[in-house]
Amino acid sequence: METKEKIVVTGALGYSGKVIAEKLLEKNYQVKTITNSLNKPNPFGNKIEMDSFNFNEPKKLIAALTGYDVLINTYWVRFNHNNFNHSTAVANTKILFDCAKKAGIKKIVHVSITNPSVNSELEYFKGKGDLEAYLKALGVNYAIIRPAVLFGKEDILINNIAWVIRHLPIFGVYGKGDYKIQPIHVDDFADLIINECFNTTNATINAIGPETFTYKELVKTIMDIINVKKRIINTAPYLGYLAGKWVSFLKNDVTITREEIKGLMDNLLYVETIPTGKIKLTDWAKQNHQTLGTTYASELARRK
Repeated sequence: METKEKIVVTGALGYSGKVIAEKLLEKNYQVKTITNSLNKPNPFGNKIEMDSFNFNEPKKLIAALTGYDVLINTYWVRFNHNNFNHSTAVANTKILFDCAKKAGIKKIVHVSITNPSVNSELEYFKGKGDLEAYLKALGVNYAIIRPAVLFGKEDILINNIAWVIRHLPIFGVYGKGDYKIQPIHVDDFADLIINECFNTTNATINAIGPETFTYKELVKTIMDIINVKKRIINTAPYLGYLAGKWVSFLKNDVTITREEIKGLMDNLLYVETIPTGKIKLTDWAKQNHQTLGTTYASELARRK
C-alpha cells in the first residue's frame, strides 16, 4: 500500500483550514491540526488529531510537528484587536516556521496575500511581506499562496456585501469604486494549496479567481443576482468607515477597518497574472442567491 504523506493544517476548525482538511481526508492523508480553538465544534471527530499552538513553549510545538511531512499554515489575524494583533501574529508565525524546521517538516505551504511588501504602510501587507522573506530564508522547501479574497460557503466579505444590500437603504462605495478585486472560491484555493504540498520546487503563486470586478461592479453584480435593487452612492472613505463602524456596533463585530479600505482602494487585491481558480463568483452566487446575505457573518463570533 502506498504510504501517504502526513500533513499538519493550522486552523482546521476555521474557514479555509476546514475545507483544506476535508479535502485531504477525502484523499486519505493523515491530517493533524494545530489550533488556538480547541473549544470550537469539531466536525471531524476522531478523523484528525488536534493540538494547541503552544507558541510560548516551542518544545511542545516541535513535538506536535514531529513525524509530519508538510505544514500548511493558515494562521493569521485580519485586524488588530484587544485579544490579538498583527505584530504578535508575525512573531508567532516565525516561531511556528522555526519549530517546523526543527521538527523535520519537509515543506511549508504558507498562506499570504496579494501584493505583500515589507515596505507597506499597512500592517497586514507589511506583516505578510515580512513572513514571506523569513520563510524564503529558512532553508525549508516552501510554497507561498497569495489569495486576494475568498468566497464560498461561510465566507464573510461577499456575504456581508449582500447583507448590506439586503438590509440598508443605500450602498456606499469608497471613492469612485473603480479599484479591482479578484475573488477565488475556497475550494479552488484549497485545491491549489494541496497540489503544492507535493511539488518539490519552491513557488510563489497568486490565488485569484477567473473573474475580475471593480468594487462597484461587484456590488452591482451581487444586487442583480440576489434581485435586490438599492441606490449605490460614491462616498468619502472616512464616511464609509463610519458606516462600517455603525454596523460593527450593531453586530458586536469589526465589519471593516481603515487599513482594509485603503488596501482595497490601493488595488492591493488585484494582480495581473493568469487566474488560478476555475469557479466563477457569478455562478456560485446564482446557485446561492436565496441565502446569500440573509444573515450577517461575524468575524469575532467565528474566532470565539
